[in-house]
Amino acid sequence: MKKLLLSLAMLSGTSAMAADELHLYNWNNYIAPETVKQFESECKCKLVQDYYGSMEEMLAKLAAGAKGYDLLVPTGFALEPLLKQGKLAGLDKARLPNLKNISRQYLDTAFDKGNQYSVPYAFTTTIIGYNDARLKEAGVSVDGWATVFDPKVLQKIKGKVTVLDDPREVFVAALKYLGYPANSTDEAQWKAAQQVILQAKPYWAAFNSQSYIKELTVGNIWVAHGYSNDFFQANQDTKAAKRPFSIVPAIPKEGASLSLDSMVVLKNAPRPDLAYKFVNFMLEGKNSAVLTNMTGSGNPNSDALKYVKPELTKMSTVFPSAAQSSKLEMLKDQDAKTRRLMNRMWTEIKVK
Repeated sequence: MKKLLLSLAMLSGTSAMAADELHLYNWNNYIAPETVKQFESECKCKLVQDYYGSMEEMLAKLAAGAKGYDLLVPTGFALEPLLKQGKLAGLDKARLPNLKNISRQYLDTAFDKGNQYSVPYAFTTTIIGYNDARLKEAGVSVDGWATVFDPKVLQKIKGKVTVLDDPREVFVAALKYLGYPANSTDEAQWKAAQQVILQAKPYWAAFNSQSYIKELTVGNIWVAHGYSNDFFQANQDTKAAKRPFSIVPAIPKEGASLSLDSMVVLKNAPRPDLAYKFVNFMLEGKNSAVLTNMTGSGNPNSDALKYVKPELTKMSTVFPSAAQSSKLEMLKDQDAKTRRLMNRMWTEIKVK
């Protein structure tokens, strides 16, 4: 009998140890390996990660009933559907003393007033990245969306420009170029943006969301509409290959979209205690800076500045100036009417 009880106790202890796991559902390559090791060492637990390639994929999986996750890192506009699905737990901020490190401009956003559910993690801007040597040869200077949309400029670089294969981001760029808000619901403004896109399309090489980093790195493409951290990666690859040019990220003067990714705790999280430990751990400036140093992601953590590599502290895509920040807009979840309008116009663009 004693042997049986001892065996049960040992099994119980093994089960408890196995349960010391934090399950994180995140974008791929969105946390440094050394950060994972450090957190696991500090919390005496294992960080188990699963990955998604888009917000739509993540939302669909959770809506279908996926369970077992403790934490998500969704982009701002996904908060509303997550809340409608009843997936998120309200935050106990008393358990997050390091929340004080987040810059005020990234708190109290339209998608989560008062940060009742979300804690900023990192951000990207959807901007322009360009080959400095090739554009200098072509006599093109980059200061705004005209580089992507103005036929007079595009004539000089025809066939060397790509834009994302993403209707929302392409329309937002065109709306900003025209001086309209990124979250416009005005049909007339959307039609004007569609005309801008159609006039520029003949000069573009492709709609490309998959391989534009590589195309920039090898010099096949000279200008791309894409994500700030992708341009950082492209330039790193260019340096490694010892190419005779650099890939320069540029926030257009008219402004751009900013995607703020945040940490949220799921209502049915198996280990909310570990989730809070992780969130507070990532709010430490030193830990937050590791992600920026690795990926070039924008950093909403003011305490991280002193730990970021000096060359990155000067990059406006990592720490935008006050003037630039005022023109960066976070995208909101679209209403059904605007989404239908966008999808119809996008189909028209693709077939012409």
